[in-house]
Amino acid sequence: MYYKFSGFAQKLVGTVPAAAYTPQGLRAGVVSETPAMIFGTPTKLASESVASAEFLGQNKVLELQKFFQKSDGVPVHLKRGLPDRLLYRTTMALTIGGTIYCLVALYMASQPKNKN
Repeated sequence: MYYKFSGFAQKLVGTVPAAAYTPQGLRAGVVSETPAMIFGTPTKLASESVASAEFLGQNKVLELQKFFQKSDGVPVHLKRGLPDRLLYRTTMALTIGGTIYCLVALYMASQPKNKN
C-alpha cells in the first residue's frame, strides 16, 4: 500500500501510487512566476521630506524627559499625580480581585459534588 501525508488530517493516509510519488506542492508543467518585490519601490530620503508639513505640533520630548528624569523620590509610573494614582490603584485592586476569584474558583472546583 502507498501512503502520503495529509495536510488536513496531519497524518499518513493511504493513496494511489501516482499520488504517493508526486511531492506535495509541486505540479508538473506549472510555471511559477517570481513574486513582485515588496520593498522594491524607492523610498523618500530623510532630506527629501518636509518635517513641518507632516507634523505641525510642538516637540515636547525634551520637556517630558526632564519631567520624568528629575529625582524627587516619586516612581516614574506615579509622576503625573492623581490620574496615575487612580490607574495604579485600580490596576492593583483588579489584580487582587482576580487572584481571589481564581483561588475561590479553584477551591470550588476541587470540592466533590454532593449526591442527594
